[in-house]
Amino acid sequence: MERPELKRISENCWRIEQTGNMKVPGMIFADNDLIKDMDEKTLTQVRNVAALPGIVKGSFAMPDAHMGYGFCIGGVAAFDPDAGGVISGGGVGFDISCGVRMFHTGLTIDQLDGGIKEHLAEALFRDIPAGVGSTGTISLTSEALDNMLTGGAVWAVEKGFGTKEDLDYIEEQGCAKGAMPGKVSPDAKRRQREEMGTLGSGNHYLEVQKITEIYDSQIAEGFGIKKGDCMISIHCGSRGLGHQIGTDYLRRMANEASRYGIELPDRELASVPVNSPLGQDYLGAMRAGINCALANRQILTALVRKTFAKMFPKAELKMLYDVSHNTAKMEQHEVNGKMKQLLVHRKGATRSFGPGMTDLPSRYKALGQPVLIGGSMGTASYILAGTNESEKLAFSSACHGAGRSLSRTAASKKWQGRQLISELAEKKIIIKSRSMRGLAEEAPGAYKDVNAVIEATANAGLAKKVAKLTPMICVKG
Repeated sequence: MERPELKRISENCWRIEQTGNMKVPGMIFADNDLIKDMDEKTLTQVRNVAALPGIVKGSFAMPDAHMGYGFCIGGVAAFDPDAGGVISGGGVGFDISCGVRMFHTGLTIDQLDGGIKEHLAEALFRDIPAGVGSTGTISLTSEALDNMLTGGAVWAVEKGFGTKEDLDYIEEQGCAKGAMPGKVSPDAKRRQREEMGTLGSGNHYLEVQKITEIYDSQIAEGFGIKKGDCMISIHCGSRGLGHQIGTDYLRRMANEASRYGIELPDRELASVPVNSPLGQDYLGAMRAGINCALANRQILTALVRKTFAKMFPKAELKMLYDVSHNTAKMEQHEVNGKMKQLLVHRKGATRSFGPGMTDLPSRYKALGQPVLIGGSMGTASYILAGTNESEKLAFSSACHGAGRSLSRTAASKKWQGRQLISELAEKKIIIKSRSMRGLAEEAPGAYKDVNAVIEATANAGLAKKVAKLTPMICVKG
């Protein structure tokens, strides 16, 4: 398909020139095949974001980009609050701070051979609450819930779910500062009261994975990984609370945008100035949502450790890193030769800080941030490392996964859950799920080729390839 509006500026970067109300160009990172498969609605969303007030440098789309709500999934944009820059609920999404946490097991592939892998899969499936409406064993009082929303993973560690060392390997050391639980609605809090320590449904999962390839031995050594190691990934977010925050504030933003003279190219891009009262309220509520997700993944980590301790008493499950997508964060970035405080929206995109950044743990300071990219069920995941080049390209951002190529409805018509379980079992991948329809919706074929997405990400300079992992056990909702 000819795309005359797209100008190729490098092997893995395309430009949409400013037209109409666009204040900056659109910039899309993709190879030739990925750009051919990118639908027009995604490109329209890139243009629409470029028309929002106070946007800086460009409206970016990562190689896994596809249509989302407001912003495309894989969309990145930074706004200058001092120039009337906005905050957009559609630029964060409903699953606030959905992210990937990965930790070492200290085990190798050989130690999970044979029947013990099946026993471990059964134990994880039994011990980790997952699925639509799943509830955990923790029930929070109103006071405890507000403390969790303020403290995030720090609160969880204080309650005995993990160690202080864990916090060193989480973005912002496990707690988003400036959270305002009072700006989170009673409905949102009610939805979360019984959901702490649960995976949820959709594309969320817990996987036991093996490292099958090392691409950069020096960084891999610094990350403490090698070929044959078994790792665990947890992919989940802020559950019902985050979704309700998104619902509550998108409605309010849509109603108030015109009050600030903001012409929305799409109602789903509901936005208000960062420095407006509603903008500050949403920031406070969203940060509470981030803390909810960080606490949730911390509790899940404690549950996994408990399961492993029963089967592998000597195993030490130590953190590699925890990184979020679906956030808006105040960060320092260079614009026109000057450092500016910007609000960076990453919707289905991952932070990718390069070597030397102050927020990194000392162990990773010279290497760059671990960038954790989850594959679709049954396909590879990747460990990448942030680059300094990424700062110049897209405000230190990279892709977050494979990216859907088919809707959930279309996938459920094409695949059957039980058939997928059998097919993946032939590849020695054990799938555990409480929903056959949910499995069909998450079929590997419903996603883009994660290997192609990673190659485009690395070749564009957004992040550096370090290791490839393939699944052994996958627990789904």
